[in-house]
Amino acid sequence: MLTLDFHPTGRHFLQIPGPSPVPDRILRAMSLPTIDHRGPEFGALGLRVLKGIQQIFQTKHPVIIYPASGTGAWEAALCNVLSPGDQVLMYETGHFASLWNKMAMRLGLKTEFIGLPGTEGWRRGVQADMIEARLKADTQHAIKAVCVVHNETSTGVTSNIVAVRKAIDAAKHPALLLVDSISGLASAEYKHDEWGVDVTISGSQKGLMLPPGISFNALSPKAIEASKKAKLPKAFWAWDEIIEMNKTGYWPYTPNTNLLYGLAEACDMLLAPEHGGLPAVFARHERWGEGVRAGVKAWGLEIQCADPAVYSPVLTGVITPEGVDADAVRKIIYDRFDCSLGTGLGKVKGRMFRIGHLGDCNDLTLMAALAGCEMGLKLAGVKLAGSGVQAAMEFFASHPARLPMQKAA
Repeated sequence: MLTLDFHPTGRHFLQIPGPSPVPDRILRAMSLPTIDHRGPEFGALGLRVLKGIQQIFQTKHPVIIYPASGTGAWEAALCNVLSPGDQVLMYETGHFASLWNKMAMRLGLKTEFIGLPGTEGWRRGVQADMIEARLKADTQHAIKAVCVVHNETSTGVTSNIVAVRKAIDAAKHPALLLVDSISGLASAEYKHDEWGVDVTISGSQKGLMLPPGISFNALSPKAIEASKKAKLPKAFWAWDEIIEMNKTGYWPYTPNTNLLYGLAEACDMLLAPEHGGLPAVFARHERWGEGVRAGVKAWGLEIQCADPAVYSPVLTGVITPEGVDADAVRKIIYDRFDCSLGTGLGKVKGRMFRIGHLGDCNDLTLMAALAGCEMGLKLAGVKLAGSGVQAAMEFFASHPARLPMQKAA
């Protein structure tokens, strides 16, 4: 048997921006016996999770649940609404936007990848004016979809999706709006219907506090109509059969039953009115982000996101000083203090690390993570301007949570 829990004492601090720690309450739900996925009990479970996930996405329209990672949901979104050779406008905000663009090209789509030059684009959100200008220039409406990332997990930037929708509307362009909110959903405010998104992609392992293994496409009526004419090959990913069987709580293939148990529990936790529902979830993530950033600023280190207006409530990217290998710092923190931090990806590999502050988390969890970071940075020889731990303590002590914290177990 594999030995996976090799931490000698205490809990490992998993402070990467996903997969996030899974609460005991969800683990217990997932441990229930697997049931017949064609039986009446399962139909009730299916209807329950489909209703709950609609509330999380804030939509009245279908949400497709796949037994797949977020990468699968990326592909599902593209192949259900597009045809071979279609032109797609994609915006570069970081590593995951780049990977989605690469996938689109492999599927036979003609992508145009726009953004700010160099690493500057990896420090800021989507520039909606660039999208508007490009769409206005597309007088023949050759561009069939606009693809953007809501919360770019590689950089700690949360883009303004409302501004993107307004840009498309201002250009009077019929392109579909596809949004990746894999790390944003259930952590950062997101309103699929109100914001006019056609397909939202997400996954289970971030704000939903589940293990990896299920992912989502939230749809609009416009997207469903587009899917009836789209010609990219699809079978497993096809929405039509899933939507039909979901009406009674079932799927046209074997679903991930035990993860659906966990999803039902996660929806109960996130939507619980006694804990403030989604507004309280978003507020506590914003507060956690502010506390962590207070610590980083006290160290005198740069935050990867250069625009405070789009700071992520999900994670904070920390740029190490010139000549300091961020991955070497991460290794010290992991080896000495049993804390995992996110690595820099793509263009910023070795130049920054990422602190996750999402999901099953609290003030003391983050204080421990910041203490590990501060000790590790000092051991790596980084000269800090001050104590980030002290700054974060002062922030959390002077900014109490607006609503009682949700119990995780």
